[in-house]
Amino acid sequence: MDTAPMPDEETGSETLYGSDVIADALREQDFPYIALNPGASYRGLHDSLVNHLGNRTPEIITCMHEEHAIGIAQGYAKVTDKALAVAVHSNVGLMHASMGIFNAWCDRIPMLIIGATGPVDAARRRPWIEWIHTTTDQGGMVRGYTKWDDQPGSPEAAVESIRRGVQLANSRPSGPVYVNLDVSVQEMELSEPPKLDPLSLFQTPADPEPPAAALDQAVEILKSAKRPFIFCGRADRSEAGWADRVRLAEMLGARTTAHMKLPAAFPTTHPCFVGETGWRLKGKVLDAIRNADAIVMLDWLDAGNTIKLAFPAGTPRPPIIHVSNDFLIHRGWNMDYGGLPAVDVNIPTVPETAVRRLIERLEPLRPAAAPMPLKKWDIPAPADKGEIGLMDLARAFCRASEGRDLTITSRPLGWPTNANVIEHPLGFLGHTGGGGLGAGTSIAVGVALGLREIGSDRTTVAILGDGDYTMGLTAIWNAATLKLPVLFLIANNHSYYNDEDHQIKVAIKRRRAPENAPIGQRMQGPEPDLAGLARSLGLEAADPVFDLADLPTALEKAFERVAAGAAYVLDVRVRPEYIGAAMHDLD
Repeated sequence: MDTAPMPDEETGSETLYGSDVIADALREQDFPYIALNPGASYRGLHDSLVNHLGNRTPEIITCMHEEHAIGIAQGYAKVTDKALAVAVHSNVGLMHASMGIFNAWCDRIPMLIIGATGPVDAARRRPWIEWIHTTTDQGGMVRGYTKWDDQPGSPEAAVESIRRGVQLANSRPSGPVYVNLDVSVQEMELSEPPKLDPLSLFQTPADPEPPAAALDQAVEILKSAKRPFIFCGRADRSEAGWADRVRLAEMLGARTTAHMKLPAAFPTTHPCFVGETGWRLKGKVLDAIRNADAIVMLDWLDAGNTIKLAFPAGTPRPPIIHVSNDFLIHRGWNMDYGGLPAVDVNIPTVPETAVRRLIERLEPLRPAAAPMPLKKWDIPAPADKGEIGLMDLARAFCRASEGRDLTITSRPLGWPTNANVIEHPLGFLGHTGGGGLGAGTSIAVGVALGLREIGSDRTTVAILGDGDYTMGLTAIWNAATLKLPVLFLIANNHSYYNDEDHQIKVAIKRRRAPENAPIGQRMQGPEPDLAGLARSLGLEAADPVFDLADLPTALEKAFERVAAGAAYVLDVRVRPEYIGAAMHDLD
């Protein structure tokens, strides 16, 4: 960490600026870091972070792009469940950052984003540059996908904005907030610090308790259910919440599923677990849902459309208990909230609180169930040699990672279901949220940073497609600057294959030539040197792997280097395809 001397240590400065007060407001929130791409609109705050706070609490993480700064904060919060601070430059930086903010919004991730603008007072603007960087209602650019935004008119008001913003960001359902600072507010001289109430009076509110009547209804349904089913959706990363979901499933003898787009919510090796699913309900998961005599949906992603797919209107269905307070932040700008759930019992709180109360109420009413031991998977080895398919890579990865405590930050489109052993709430951290390509690299950096912050020795692994990797490439530089051990495993098919697959289907439907689908989709002529690009950014990288015969050794070396503290890139050349089957068919 690069630190600067504090004013009272060497400089003897006595002048207090608005940005010093704002920097102190960030420090009192105990932010360990602030991720940023430098910009003149917050030059005052930047000076205060360095020369007033000494680049400590928060420490600056210099990023090559604003979207990377947002992604790092998103990954950090995926581990810690707490907001990190980010700074973005003026309207142009906010526009750069907007895709990442949308990802964080859809992912329900807390984040404090500090923005800035040229002087609102036109008489104070520098010619040209501060005119193009001054925007009326700058927060309006991201208001549709933030929980709250503000533009305080004084340093004292900025402190209140930061306190309110952190409260709102960290309260569930979580989300990013945006506080925009007029450069004049940052640079005004103050005769004395503002008088403020202590931070202890502005704590994040606790999650609400379930309404008594709704809890009674849920208990009445579940106390005699014979074949209940639990959708394990959005959840925090606490081990206590994880253990409670397992306990409830075992108590009820319930079958469970988890969403492929969401962080881990149930162990994949547990006998109650039927398998992972996305929005396409099929196979054993769909059979278990339709065979259920009671359903519990724990903040499930797009619960309304899931219910419609499983039980079309007019068909028989079991009683459905819906636990979620996500409706509190539904907006009109985007439809990320999904379909309106048709449910029998609505419990408007977070899953952890509701599950704990259900366990307390049901324990006297249901026979005690012994804890169920987790199962060991027997994963068949891929072929000895030849071309590498996605299923081959998934099997080789699963075998190579056996016995290692991994935190998987992402998996590429088309990855087989039930492909990873997940036995801890930090085992898998879900999708980007908004489907924004290019976020996987920065999120992985943020995850590794978060794991280090909480003192975890888990190994960070990002399994990425080559499109996601190359679009967010320069974010991996921060893995080197921060000295973070992380493995970037690239499933490299030289294609934006999601779109190629769409073109194949469109061509077949229109009776045209599907063999033309790769045109305009492939990254070839020349093929990017992913390993060389990684080395140029300070990471270690092996030569690409083309043959199955070389894959086990390459994976083993990658894990060894990450265990030794390296940020490492492994480029595995795979054929363009999606896997529509499960890698491990759970009983």
